[in-house]
Amino acid sequence: MKLYGYFRSGTSYRTRIAMNLKGLEYDYLAVNLAQDEQLAETFKTLNPQGLVPILQADDVLLYQSPAILEWLEEVYPVPPLLPSDAAGRMQVRALSAMIGCDIHPINNRRILQYLRHELSVDEAQVITWCNRWISEGFAALEKRLAADHTRGKFCYGDTPTFADCYLIPQVSSARRFEVDLTPYPTIVAIDAHCRTLKAFIDAEPMQQPDAPQSI
Repeated sequence: MKLYGYFRSGTSYRTRIAMNLKGLEYDYLAVNLAQDEQLAETFKTLNPQGLVPILQADDVLLYQSPAILEWLEEVYPVPPLLPSDAAGRMQVRALSAMIGCDIHPINNRRILQYLRHELSVDEAQVITWCNRWISEGFAALEKRLAADHTRGKFCYGDTPTFADCYLIPQVSSARRFEVDLTPYPTIVAIDAHCRTLKAFIDAEPMQQPDAPQSI
């Protein structure tokens, strides 16, 4: 398999975590978003949206990280990243969507570049924008997680799920955008535990071959 991604892309990051948890080997093909390589026609033949990640698995070309994770779960069901019961699967998917649909998209690179270059927003205002939406999303997510008394060290239960694949990259983004995580102790605890596991460590942005030596 070949995974097209970018070291700091949250969607690429969550896909790397899922593939590592499944124990899958893949070739990593870097697409430099900082140099707009995703807009090149050669890449747009793979994905007309000009977005990462893209997963090439034999003759199957997969795009959109939620769909990629679902495909991985169907094709490589062991170890599972979704609970065995319908209610549990719903909860994990809902937690994932809180991040993947309501937090990440309005803070991703396309939006921030539009703010910077089209609306002439300065960097302090960009940070304020990111703080606002990440904090609002984390406040709701923290309440959901804290209220689940059956939860273990992960977002759901005692084993990692899709929700953890989504959460850890978003916490990394929150730190990069100077979000105060003090009000979210449950999120911080889950993040700290996940970062002790090899699958998560190996997926970290600065562990990727396209990561600069210093940023």
